[in-house]
Amino acid sequence: QVQLVESGGGSVQAGGSLRLSCAASGNTYSAYSLAWFRQAPGKEREWVAVINTYGNTVVADSVKGRFTISRDNAKNTLYLQMNSLKPEDTAMYYCAARARRDVYLYTGPADYDYWGQGTQVTVSS
Repeated sequence: QVQLVESGGGSVQAGGSLRLSCAASGNTYSAYSLAWFRQAPGKEREWVAVINTYGNTVVADSVKGRFTISRDNAKNTLYLQMNSLKPEDTAMYYCAARARRDVYLYTGPADYDYWGQGTQVTVSS
């Protein structure tokens, strides 16, 4: 079992920055693929960024050039650096873990085994 706990959300004005963190339990964390998803009210959950076992990353077109995903395996922590935030980035942000050693970068919610409780990000114009 893996437990994921997000932090770092909050309210910020457009153009501002936030860094989300996701702390994980479990001693096989370094082997997992990890991802950030978000869900706005009335919308489906969508992927934001993925990092696989080998450190390869992909980010959604909507956040490309503004968001960066990274991981620190020694600290069992996943990060999402969010810069140049826009009102449309407002959502609940979730981290997710996939308990497999992957080369491919999976972006579907159904591909992930463990989820955090979410952290709210609100961007005002």
